[in-house]
Amino acid sequence: ILTRQFSTLLNAGLPLDEVLQALADQAEHEQAKRMMLGVRARMLEGASLSQALGEFPGTFDALYCASVAAGEQSSKLGTVLNRLADYCENASGLNQKIGLALVYPALLVLVAIAVVTGLLTAVVPQIAQVFADSNRALPLMTQLLLAGSDLVGRFGWLLLALVVIAVLSFLAALRRPAFKARWHALLLRLPLLGPLLREVQAARFARTLAICGAASVPVLEALRLAKQVLTLVPMQHAVNEAHAKVREGASLAIALKDSGQFPKLLLRMVGSGEKSGALDSMLDHAAELIEKQVQNRLATLMALLEPATILLMGAVVLAIVLAILQPIFEMNSLIGGGGG
Repeated sequence: ILTRQFSTLLNAGLPLDEVLQALADQAEHEQAKRMMLGVRARMLEGASLSQALGEFPGTFDALYCASVAAGEQSSKLGTVLNRLADYCENASGLNQKIGLALVYPALLVLVAIAVVTGLLTAVVPQIAQVFADSNRALPLMTQLLLAGSDLVGRFGWLLLALVVIAVLSFLAALRRPAFKARWHALLLRLPLLGPLLREVQAARFARTLAICGAASVPVLEALRLAKQVLTLVPMQHAVNEAHAKVREGASLAIALKDSGQFPKLLLRMVGSGEKSGALDSMLDHAAELIEKQVQNRLATLMALLEPATILLMGAVVLAIVLAILQPIFEMNSLIGGGGG
């Protein structure tokens, strides 16, 4: 929103210092107001806009500042800010769609864990006392259920602590570059999740290259900036390789193709854009098409994941119920047989 307002006011012909003051006055949050006033103060001291924005790296990243710097040099600052606003909106929209798609399955998993834990800690121990008083041999399924309930009841906190330790250990291991690269490579090889992650990364990459091209950022610098929006190590390595090949004279499409990490759709669009001289627009178009593919893959993944989660939860609850009912049915059959 801030970038969109910035672009609108600048294209209306207002001086830059007045634009920054207006943005500070219109800011709804005190932090944003202080930030805009800080940027204005740095500019009044003689800094460029990109340098002033660079004082707030938590809000304005390297891509943002580099694009603004290129816009200042090419006198296309208003156009660049408008493209940056589009970029921020598209990136935010894609992240929101992915987040919302994962909310329902996550809730189902939490409910399943809560139901199973409640049965094991509250219901099963009471039933176990009845079975213990009967002094009869119990079916294997029931014995396993009682053993699991006893384990959760006695060592529940220990099991929870072990899970927390395992998660923290995994997160700590992800800080090691070698382990992180192996883990990301494994994720990219998964049947449904791998292509989805690859396309999300490719869409971000294409959007970044498009905004850099619109800001007249050189292609090698654009690749360096585009690498920063990628979060998967194999994709980052692929951009490094492409950067080296482009520097040696290869075309961008061939350099990206040789890495083997980017979707064919993106490679075809980049090749067409280079041949027609309209690389920026083709990258934008490629990002839109890839984002649509991401939405379709998300819909397919959710269509499979949601019923699978429900079936798994139902199967676990059914197994617990059967383990409880099986000895009861056997006791009733024995009583009925004895009465006959």
